[in-house]
Amino acid sequence: MRLRKGLTPLIATLVLAGASGTAYGSTSGSRGPDDGIRSITPITTVYTYGQKVSAVAIEYGAAVNPRTLDTGTFSVADTIYNFRFNPIEDLPKLADRTITHTYTNGVPGTRTDHRSTPGRYVIVELDPADTGGSTVIVSKCPTFLCTVKVNPELPTRVVQRKDVHAQPGHGSGKGPVLARATPRESRPVTEKPVNQLVDEFTYGSFLSGGMVLPYHYHLPKNYQSGRRYPLMVVLPGHGMGWDGDNLGVQLAADIPATAWLQPQWTGTSEDVIVLAPQHQRVGGAAEADLLVKLLDQFVGQFAVDTRRVYATTVSYGSQLLWEAFAKRPDLFAGGLVTGGFPVNAAQATAIATAEVPVWITHGEHDHLLNVSGARNSTAVLRQAYEARGKSPEQAADVVRYTEYADAAFALPDYHASFGPTYEDANILRWLLDQTKPAGAGG
Repeated sequence: MRLRKGLTPLIATLVLAGASGTAYGSTSGSRGPDDGIRSITPITTVYTYGQKVSAVAIEYGAAVNPRTLDTGTFSVADTIYNFRFNPIEDLPKLADRTITHTYTNGVPGTRTDHRSTPGRYVIVELDPADTGGSTVIVSKCPTFLCTVKVNPELPTRVVQRKDVHAQPGHGSGKGPVLARATPRESRPVTEKPVNQLVDEFTYGSFLSGGMVLPYHYHLPKNYQSGRRYPLMVVLPGHGMGWDGDNLGVQLAADIPATAWLQPQWTGTSEDVIVLAPQHQRVGGAAEADLLVKLLDQFVGQFAVDTRRVYATTVSYGSQLLWEAFAKRPDLFAGGLVTGGFPVNAAQATAIATAEVPVWITHGEHDHLLNVSGARNSTAVLRQAYEARGKSPEQAADVVRYTEYADAAFALPDYHASFGPTYEDANILRWLLDQTKPAGAGG
């Protein structure tokens, strides 16, 4: 079952102004001579609406006896801050997390079976349904809109409430004590986070005409240059655009970039190459021009199936999609627009002429981009298809539209329609099923 935790891509900042000057808490700690804890590593996961601390890995000086551990051995506290709803001053305010599993491991990472294996690390898994633990915070507010970044100093704290024992020798018993309980001592994390899936992306930078386009990409685990893979281009929301201090936030801010790597989201085990550019919010035309130049280079560099290049968007990213599809429809086999801006008539005509299928989704009560824009886009695109001889039924099939009532959102962020969209694997599979006719484009 997927968890729905919201993160808005287009950021209203009336409640977030004055974000500077907040102390985020230290990530460094000292170890006394009798302290058996060697390190504390946060582990993060990207859920539907953003990255959260999903576990901590607590390292000891020797292999830990898992039979002496339970969900009460430790407690973990984390920030209540969520940039959609809280002022940045709430970042240091902590609340207890719900611990779901405690087990040992040989590396600072989680196990899908939650079973102990011999090792010096105790893995404490946390309930993703908890309110706290979000890692994304306000970065800069150059206008009435803000950008966001991943917090470089996570405020997560750990308390060891019971003794932790080493593996026993040949005899029976708990084994020697590795660390005595310190129920009154709250410890900060000491290591950089292990960011599940996000850490697997590679950074790149594309330069053209004096403009820089930062991006991250992910190749399949068993990537082979002799094969051909579908390419998913993920265009993020306004707040995830590059501001000089927030590289990579487009991967962590919400689910679209990492969803395509996970069969439980896509409903298919097919390998997909993911390309996640990070725009600079300088205007759709200029950014789309840069995007298609990057795509031409990327497709030539990697084993991309040129009949299966797709684009999916969050909010502001829709402007790049409409412009890029109109400029170079030969590049794309289909698009998915969530909570986006409206298409214009010229763009719709170009898209219909190239017969690029599109699925548009929007929240009925989107408070940032009115639903009328999505309804109008659907109508304009369908009319453009009908003008080229499609029947109304055929036009409705190639230009699909889903409108979400408030009940589809777990949190009251009705702009974030990527949430219910990505939780519907049928929509993601539909996009991956689109293929350009033989001989079309590339």
